[in-house]
Order: sequence, then structure tokens, then C-alpha cells
Amino acid sequence: MSLSEHRLFRFQKPQWLNSPNTRTAGVYLAGALFSLGFFFFIDASTYSASLRNGSDVNIKFVDWIPGICSSLGMLVINSIEKTRLSADSYSYSGTGVAWKARLVLFLGFALMAGGLAGSVVVLVLKYIVPKYPFPTLYFGVANVIANGLIMLSSVVLWVSQNMEDDYTYSLAL
Repeated sequence: MSLSEHRLFRFQKPQWLNSPNTRTAGVYLAGALFSLGFFFFIDASTYSASLRNGSDVNIKFVDWIPGICSSLGMLVINSIEKTRLSADSYSYSGTGVAWKARLVLFLGFALMAGGLAGSVVVLVLKYIVPKYPFPTLYFGVANVIANGLIMLSSVVLWVSQNMEDDYTYSLAL
């Protein structure tokens, strides 16, 4: 069997994806997305606490819970190396490393998905159902945008950190 018969897709991966500059750009892009997400939420939080807020609705701890879940999910996902998902060796704390890594990765994605779903639930139940006008509705929209950007930044960071290239060194003893 040739190498082309083992591939899943017909098209080859572009060579520019293997450069260290692409990896660095991915890390910077992930950081920009993460900070932009938190900017939206902190902007909504400070606006809700300011005197310009003409409504009685403020951002409470319930609004912060989805962002906390998404951030914890990002931390969990990016603490796992891609090589742990496929290689089941005895050098890393015994047997079953691959399924343990997959389980932890699943829990991280579940935390992030729960954070995004929680922000949508907060948007609908706290802001849309009572039919608040848009300056107040922005608090919920900013929460959904923030969690979506945190989720996107986590995926970008995980993919860019786990790119395989010819420039990395394997220092196995």
C-alpha cells in the first residue's frame, strides 16, 4: 500500500502549515481571540455597573459562570499533548494513557461546550424572555460572544501547539 492509500482526504496538507512561523502566528491569534473575548465580557460588566446603565439589570455571578467554565475547559484542553491521544506507551504512568488523555480532552471540550451553552441559556432566560431593550441585551450577547471566542481560541491554540514539523527536537532518553 502506498502512502496515498492511507490518507483520509484526497488533498495533501500544504507545506506552509509545517513552518514554525505558522505555529507562532497561531499562538498569537489564539491569544488575540482570548483577550478579545474577555474584552467583550469585561466591557459589558463595567457598563452594567456604571451610571450609564439605565436599567435595573446588572451582571451577577451567574453571568460569570459560563466564562469560568470555558476558561477551565481551555486550560484542560491545552494541557494535553496530541501525541498522548494516539500513542499508548508504558513510559507515562503505566498503561492506558491514550484513553485517559482522550477522557480528559473530552471533559475539557465538555466544559467549553457547557460554558457556551450556559451563556446562551443566560442570554435567553435573563435578557430575551423579559424582553429587555438592546443596551441591556448587550450584556447577554457579550457573554455569548466572549464564550465563543474563548472556545475558538482554545481550538486554534491546541491545533497550533500540536503541529508536527521537522524543526522540533525529540529529547527522549
